[in-house]
Amino acid sequence: MNLETHLTFDDVLLTPQYSNIKSRREVTLNAELSEGLELRVPIVSAPMDTVCGGLMAARLAEFGALGIVHRYNTIEKQTEIVSKASEDGLKNVGAAIGITGDYIERAGALVEAGVSVLCLDVAHGDHILMHVGAHNIVDKFGHKVHIMAGNIATYTGALTLAQIGVDSLRVGIGGGSICSTRIQTGHGMPTLASVIECVRTKEKFPDLKIIADGGIKTSGDMVKALAAGADFVMVGSLLAGTTEAPGDVIHKGGETYKSYRGMASKDAQMDWRGKTSSLEGVATVIPYKGAVFPVLEGLENGIRSGLSYSGARNLQELRENARFIRQTASGLSESNTHIMWRY
Repeated sequence: MNLETHLTFDDVLLTPQYSNIKSRREVTLNAELSEGLELRVPIVSAPMDTVCGGLMAARLAEFGALGIVHRYNTIEKQTEIVSKASEDGLKNVGAAIGITGDYIERAGALVEAGVSVLCLDVAHGDHILMHVGAHNIVDKFGHKVHIMAGNIATYTGALTLAQIGVDSLRVGIGGGSICSTRIQTGHGMPTLASVIECVRTKEKFPDLKIIADGGIKTSGDMVKALAAGADFVMVGSLLAGTTEAPGDVIHKGGETYKSYRGMASKDAQMDWRGKTSSLEGVATVIPYKGAVFPVLEGLENGIRSGLSYSGARNLQELRENARFIRQTASGLSESNTHIMWRY
C-alpha cells in the first residue's frame, strides 16, 4: 500500500517576502464569483441554520461578502428571506438547495425571488445523485444564476462537476469544526490538500471558482487557502455566535452563548426531517461575539496583512508570490501565542 501524505493548514506556513506595501489600504481583496457578481472580500457563509438566515445574508451583502441562506425550511420561507434581501437592493445573496425531492421547484422559486447564487448543498458531492441534480439545475437555470456545487475533495470529483457546467465548487470534506464525518466514516481529506488538488481543474476550466470549505479557524488559514489557489473561503464557526446568526441565545453561568450545530447532527436532523440517519455532525454552543461587522473587519484586516507579508496587493499576486514551507509540531507550538503556557 502506497500512502500519500496530505497537509493541513497547521502543517504549513507562508514565507515572509519583500514588500513595498506601506499600508493595508493598498491591498484589495476583490474577487469575482462570475461575470457581474463580484465580492469586496472573498468570504462566503456556510449554508447552516445557525449561521446564515435572512439577517446574516443581508449583513454579509452589505459588507461585500456573500451569505448562503440555508435550505432547512420551506420553499416559501426561504424564498421570503431571499426576496426581502433583494428588496433592500442587495444583489449578492445566495441560497442552498438539495438534489432530490422538490429541489427543481425550490430552485425556480429562488431564481424568481432574485437569488444570485444557487448552492447545491450535499455532504458528498462526487455522487451520482449530485451529478444528475447538477445536470438538471445547469440545464434549467445555468443561464440565469451562478451555480455552486459540492462538497468534493478530489481532482476527479472536481473535474466531473466542472464538465457538467457548474460555476464554482465547495472543496473540503470532514474538516468543519462541528463535522464528524472523518470519525464516523473514516473518509475525508485535509481541506488545504483538497484545494491544492482541485485547483488543477482550472487548467481545463479556467473560469471555475474554487471555494475552500472546512477547517478554517483564523484569518491566517484563509490566507493559506487563498495562496494555495482558492478563490474564496467558506466559513461557519467564525460567523456563528454573532448577533446576526440565527442560533438561539443561551445564558449559562453568567456567560452568554449561541447555539451552533452541524446539519448532520442529531438535533438538526430531527428538527428538519423528523428522523436521523448517519450522524456526521455535533451540536454545541459558542460564545456570543456581538455584531458580525467587527468580526468581518477583523478577518478582512488579517487577510490584508497576510497579503502584505507576501508583497501582494491583490489575490492574484498572492497566488503568484506565495511560497509555502512545512512546519514541525514544535513549529506549530511556536506559532501559537505561547506565553500563557508558562504560568
